[in-house]
Amino acid sequence: MSTLHVPALGTHPAGGFLPSRAETRDRLSNAAFDLLVIGGGILGISTAWHASQSGLRVALVDAGDFAGATSSASSKLLHGGLRYLQTGAVKLVAENHFERRAVSRQVAPHLANPLTFYLPVYKGGPHGAAKLGAGVFAYSALSAFGDGVGHVISPDKARRAVPELRTDDLKAVAVYGDDQMNDARMALMTVRAAVESGAVVLNHAQVTGLRFTGGRVTGADLEDRVDGTEFGVDARLVLNATGPWVDHLRKMENPDAAPSIRLSKGAHLVLKRTAPWRAALATPIDKYRITFALPWEDMLLLGTTDEEYEGDPADLSVDEKDIRQILDEAAFSVRDQQLDRDLITYAFAGLRVLPGGPGDTSKAKRETVVTEGRGGMLSVAGGKWTTFRHIGRTVLNKLAALPGHPLGQGMEPVSRLPKKPPLPGIASPRAVAHRLLVDGAGQGPAMASDTARHLATHYGSLSFHIARLANERPELAERIHPDAPEIWAQVVYARDHEWAETADDVLRRRTTLTIRGLATDEIRAGVEDVLGKRPA
Repeated sequence: MSTLHVPALGTHPAGGFLPSRAETRDRLSNAAFDLLVIGGGILGISTAWHASQSGLRVALVDAGDFAGATSSASSKLLHGGLRYLQTGAVKLVAENHFERRAVSRQVAPHLANPLTFYLPVYKGGPHGAAKLGAGVFAYSALSAFGDGVGHVISPDKARRAVPELRTDDLKAVAVYGDDQMNDARMALMTVRAAVESGAVVLNHAQVTGLRFTGGRVTGADLEDRVDGTEFGVDARLVLNATGPWVDHLRKMENPDAAPSIRLSKGAHLVLKRTAPWRAALATPIDKYRITFALPWEDMLLLGTTDEEYEGDPADLSVDEKDIRQILDEAAFSVRDQQLDRDLITYAFAGLRVLPGGPGDTSKAKRETVVTEGRGGMLSVAGGKWTTFRHIGRTVLNKLAALPGHPLGQGMEPVSRLPKKPPLPGIASPRAVAHRLLVDGAGQGPAMASDTARHLATHYGSLSFHIARLANERPELAERIHPDAPEIWAQVVYARDHEWAETADDVLRRRTTLTIRGLATDEIRAGVEDVLGKRPA
């Protein structure tokens, strides 16, 4: 690559440069905030978004990258939760469906896409065809048949959509619909929405201590992990949304605080596909667990595991036991040639936050855990990606109800906030991709169709800012790797408009290079070079 120069794109936040870290630290240190959110996973991000919409002065910080842990290690699904039906949680499934449809239809149709699921019924399996057929019909009814009517099809018909489906002893296949997303991209767009509503955000900023006034938590001391600068933030209310680290921060508030959660490890594998997949597989392993085989980002995503985890969340990794379990369980319904270990490009794991207590984690409810400490800090963790908007509203209501802590004057009640505000970039991905191809003709390097589709489904209408960079500097139109759709303009955009500070921020969460197994040392060095040329 040649030396990069990037033109300004307009006024922040629609397209202009982000403030520098020093400028952001200065704002965080000197402004008076109503709410400090500690933790930049989707739960903290959603709360910051809703709080900013309500008129509160909000700060959001995270020790790592936004969505840098659990929130970018999910199964990439927006779903109602089919397995909850067998426990009789009909209301929960209906609520999940409502949130799923809201996100995929009104809030972020540019970042979510419908996905057909096949539930294979094998001889000797944990469920029969009649039961699963009735289950998927009820599941689709709870979604008001918005994704079609759940039904049962023959093995031969299913094999045409999923060539790698194992048909030995396959009796029937139940069919239903849900939605899929790139979780890291969804989280980043929600951060952007919070900033556009007035929030001040900073990633790679670690809390080193809490601030107290009269025994109440009124802020935090932090260290910028990029350059080591120490600073602080004062706020009337502090929300602990640190996910697997929630009890660590609770002990900063009160060293005697009892554990409030337990953790479950969920590992996944990403593989190259040996054939096109037009549907996903959700295969029952036993009465409670399902293993997924999902077409995602032109790859195949397998998982997940569900095992109690008691170690340091920072030490989480995928081990040989996880890999073997995922492949063995996938083999119930996926042919061996698709499960060759040489096809694995990436493995990742996340930690589910579950309510404390005994029992098998696979049977535990995916509930949001909320506690209030003796210093007035509210701690919240857990829940489902699908309901991130609902959780954000619920947490904001709880904050507003805390005794002795009236929130900012002029705050809009949660009930009066927009019901389904769209995330930035909302547009039809098909229309955006078409325009990228048409408008690019004759204005610069021709954009490949797969790059246009990728930009449209990961940025929506914000793709046009990236296309402008590529048109004005031809070297930015080059692919980062020949086997991936991403172009160098996305790295520059991530640096200047999406808070990317490290190569992993770019390669793992703002592009798909890492999950494709294409983040080579040469590419990493190129990304680091671009990040080092941040505009003054």
